[in-house]
Amino acid sequence: MSDPRLSSPAERLALPSSSKETSRQQAWAVKAVLCLAALLIYPWLATPFFVFQIGAQTLVLGTIALSLTFLAGYGGMVSLSQMTVAGVAAYTVAIVGSSSVTEISLGWAPWLTVTLALVTSTLMALLIGALSIRTEGIRTIMISLAIGVAFFYLTQQNHALFNGFQGFSTVTPPMVLGLDASQPRVFYHLALAVALLAVLGVIYIVRSPFGVGLQGVRDNPRRMASLGFNVTAHRLLAHAIAGLIAGAGGVLFVYYNQRVSPDSISTGALINVLVIAVLGGMRHPVGPYIGAALFVLLGNFAIDFVDRERFNLLIGAVFLLIVLFSPDGLLGLWERLRNALRPVAQRGQGPGASR
Repeated sequence: MSDPRLSSPAERLALPSSSKETSRQQAWAVKAVLCLAALLIYPWLATPFFVFQIGAQTLVLGTIALSLTFLAGYGGMVSLSQMTVAGVAAYTVAIVGSSSVTEISLGWAPWLTVTLALVTSTLMALLIGALSIRTEGIRTIMISLAIGVAFFYLTQQNHALFNGFQGFSTVTPPMVLGLDASQPRVFYHLALAVALLAVLGVIYIVRSPFGVGLQGVRDNPRRMASLGFNVTAHRLLAHAIAGLIAGAGGVLFVYYNQRVSPDSISTGALINVLVIAVLGGMRHPVGPYIGAALFVLLGNFAIDFVDRERFNLLIGAVFLLIVLFSPDGLLGLWERLRNALRPVAQRGQGPGASR
């Protein structure tokens, strides 16, 4: 007898696909839990150098690059000023909080300092979005790059607020739940918590009605406008969300380096965020962290293979290879390899495999 709950052949055909989707989601959840467990255990197995210099730096840079992935991957807006937004948050922490430049820093409480840093970074992102959302393609890139370069020269030449080219030093991390965040393990777990919140937040947003609408604006803004969607509002809100993520990364960035200067937001730093996002892949929020891991590993160990002066040449060569062979970055390369190996595995599990 047929199942009475299946009232039509269409429903009976839909059942296998839905069960496949459920099993796929369960497999993804298991992988996510295992990956999170590995990240939590990592600081207890690695040396302080690998915990702080590799792990923590990867999480910090990945969070900043995640803001670009959200804008470009889901909103279709490539911005080269995400490091500028993070720099605004970093400078806010140094100016409003505590540093060695006591004549400028106000010494406010850490919670108030971090809150104000996130607000200023979001407002900066809204300003950048307001100036660039009505353009597309190379014009958007050039406007965001011009803003980033302008802010770089502002911090370099202004001494009353930004302390010129010297910047701020001794910006020590605060105590978090009674733990000293300047310790490698504590800071790593703090950066991991921020990264996890950012990734889960992006996943939730892109699946929400706003996120679906934003992806529609990315694919065809004119058609979305004809359907009654406010394209400008979607893009502005996307910039604000990306600014909040970049601001969180900027706060971690200044606490990681315990200093901030114009070099932190130079043109090279702006380009590095784009490189990290493209290396990992812009089709998933995890991509920027994979790209950041590769970038950090090359930055720390490339000197063992090439001269320090040729580090950028090596980064450029790796970047070109990945873009040429996998436009979707390392995640796209992994998907292509898995899809290529899947038919082989399926043939090995066929009826004649045991003969």
